Amino acid sequence: MHFPHPELVRTTEDATPAGLDRRGFLQGAGAAGLVLGLHLAAGGRARAAGESATAERFAPNAFVRIAPDDSVTLIVKHHEMGQGVTTGLSTILAEELDADLTRVNAEYAPSDAERYGNLVMGGMQGTGGSTAIANSWMQMREAGATARAMLVAAAAERWGVPADGITVSKGVLSAGERSATFGELAEAAAKQEVPEDVALKDPSRFVYIGKQDVHRLDSKGKTDGTATYGIDVRLPGLLTAVIARPPAFGATLKGFDAEKARQVKGVEAVLEIPEGVAVVATGMWPAIKGRKALEVEWDLSAAGPASSEALYEEYEKLADGAGTEVVASQDTEPGLVGATKAIEASYRFPYLAHASMEPMNCVAWLHDGRLETWGGHQFPSIDHPLAAKAAGLDASKVELHSLISGGSFGRRANGWADFTVEAVHIVRALKEEHDREDPVRVQWTREDDTRAGLYRPLYVHRARIGLDADGGVVGWRHRIVGQSIMAATEAMSGMIHNGVDDTSVEGVSPTPYAIPAFSVGLHSPEQPVRPLWWRSVGHTHTAYVMETLMDELAEAAGKDPVAFRLGMLEASPRMAGVLRLAADKGGWGETPPEGRARGIAVHKSFSSYVAQVAEVSLVDGMPKVHRVTVAVDCGVAVNPDQIAAQMEGGVGFALAAALHGEITIKDGKAQEGNFDRYQVLRMPEMPQVDVHILPSQEAPTGVGEPGVPPLAPAVANAIYRLTGTRVRQLPFARHELQAA
Repeated sequence: MHFPHPELVRTTEDATPAGLDRRGFLQGAGAAGLVLGLHLAAGGRARAAGESATAERFAPNAFVRIAPDDSVTLIVKHHEMGQGVTTGLSTILAEELDADLTRVNAEYAPSDAERYGNLVMGGMQGTGGSTAIANSWMQMREAGATARAMLVAAAAERWGVPADGITVSKGVLSAGERSATFGELAEAAAKQEVPEDVALKDPSRFVYIGKQDVHRLDSKGKTDGTATYGIDVRLPGLLTAVIARPPAFGATLKGFDAEKARQVKGVEAVLEIPEGVAVVATGMWPAIKGRKALEVEWDLSAAGPASSEALYEEYEKLADGAGTEVVASQDTEPGLVGATKAIEASYRFPYLAHASMEPMNCVAWLHDGRLETWGGHQFPSIDHPLAAKAAGLDASKVELHSLISGGSFGRRANGWADFTVEAVHIVRALKEEHDREDPVRVQWTREDDTRAGLYRPLYVHRARIGLDADGGVVGWRHRIVGQSIMAATEAMSGMIHNGVDDTSVEGVSPTPYAIPAFSVGLHSPEQPVRPLWWRSVGHTHTAYVMETLMDELAEAAGKDPVAFRLGMLEASPRMAGVLRLAADKGGWGETPPEGRARGIAVHKSFSSYVAQVAEVSLVDGMPKVHRVTVAVDCGVAVNPDQIAAQMEGGVGFALAAALHGEITIKDGKAQEGNFDRYQVLRMPEMPQVDVHILPSQEAPTGVGEPGVPPLAPAVANAIYRLTGTRVRQLPFARHELQAA
């Protein structure tokens, strides 16, 4: 949200320099004037900077500053990539602070896991898994309440009145005829003791949380062009680099001739780096022209896999075997052997690209023995040490400037820190080979990003399910085959337990459905294609399998799909709640308009519950989704407007993948390079989306990802009603669908 040039930007480090004592930090005198700051412990107790604290109990953070001009600055520890985290966290802080929400500004935190670690990621600093609001809920409330208490104490001391006689509203403190703004009391508040405990508001007194009229705070900058994305960074002498990358997965550089590339006007250097050959130029266009002029020879001897079809065949053979045991509640075979009816189904899911609107980029500047980077650093705890390693520097000599991103969907959070490390490799080579310390932006083209891997893995599922004479499930054997995301990098491999990568099976295991004799096995074959989480991760394929099978089982049992599911959800009332609400609001059981059918699906992901009813017709053999009714239970609805927006965005994102999404491998190469062949959702394809939020007093959970998984199975279930066809391979565009 702020321009990152070191001469212009106000960073958190400016406000909380290392070694500053408590009083110095609290007062924070500088160009911005007197400020009030707080360090808040992970466990909820406020401490001042410099106070001793046990590492076991506290991970001090600094979240709020109040300046003499009455502005309130929230230090945001999460990455903003379109999900609205700045608005969500500002809302929580302003609520307990009784601030004017429109006066709350956001700054992005520096790389500092000790202060800004994600509490549900083991303290690692990173954004993902729809955790931003969930892990910050109590932190932001206590940060706001603590600051409020110190302002009230300052007013009470100045006016000689009891603290409980002071009211606070929209940044103004009042007692009788006296009043003062936050800014007027900031200096005095900084001299108050940090309270040990603070009382939080009763939800009945909330003025921002849960209100429909609280809209996004960052829309203006994003719509008028004043917001600064990574791609917007400009530094004096900034050069641009593009990289000639291996043309096939697993290929390596054999050699190159840079003579013609160097003759291109504007090309400043041609550098061999671990990722390929970098062409560094005065702008993007000469860099691209220089790359085209390069003569590169690649070693394709280790390239592969040969094709997507070959992978599907290989994976289906693997599915014949049991694989690593994930769930074995009891032996499934007796139930399956004695079943009155049995269903056996195999599913295929393709590789998927993230297709973020802003292609990957990062600026690196190696100067004076230090490294600075600017970019969409979604996982600073990974990016920072890998950048330092690439630069050959101690981590203390590296500074990351985090900027907003034009989408990520998981792409910017990877264990390679690929675009960051590339930028560092380039500036290091530039220094070592040409003795130059120019800042360089590495810029991926759309084709670079689409063809370079880091895909949602290709998966095969196979399930065999037995039903008894009453339509009850008596045995369910499920096998999943797909690359492990966690195993792909050293940074994540430690999260594999007993040979099982949970991101491969989540949604199947655990399942909220009461399924007797349930077993799940997993195969995790290795491939040269680099796998990465994609919005909603494993739930994107597991929800499809589970929810289309539930419809198929309901039909085999002769029961209504909603009633059939509810019969297996007695132990999951929240999931049953959204299912009932979606069915009620989506017209389930009513006759749809002529030529249309409705399908339903429900899924729990990232601790939130979402059910969707899709109303679908067929147009020229392709499904046309007219309307999607969404019911969501995400605990306390901090920003209903943003929850609705995330559900709408999730529907559009999921529908694009279900209709069109597929990276096809042929001769070891991705065949799709740009939006002409890797199609995102077109405007006329976007359905009407109606969102209904279930009231809840539970702590808030995430909404960035849970809107995605139910969409494709809901549409597939509607397609079956229209055509009699069970679609077991995505995307829908692969099929010639005809009305029955």
